[in-house]
Amino acid sequence: MTRLNPQTTPRHQLRAEKARRNKEAALNAFIGKKTEIDEMLARLQSFSDEHFNCHPDEIGWATVGSLEHYASLLKRITDSAFGEGEFAK
Repeated sequence: MTRLNPQTTPRHQLRAEKARRNKEAALNAFIGKKTEIDEMLARLQSFSDEHFNCHPDEIGWATVGSLEHYASLLKRITDSAFGEGEFAK
């Protein structure tokens, strides 16, 4: 794509082109972050499907504590995403 010449292009065209490029960059960044989140969610789902790599005979309070920690972190995320808990309006 060729850049507009700031010497010969009207300002409103320059601003519009800058806004278009900025919007395109934001969309690309959004898609990148969404992909990153989707990959993390898939890994977490797989980890959960495998019972967090725990055998029933190995489960103790330390394991419960780890799951409690994971749940509290996920709750902060879901509260923020859905406007619940401390993020309720």
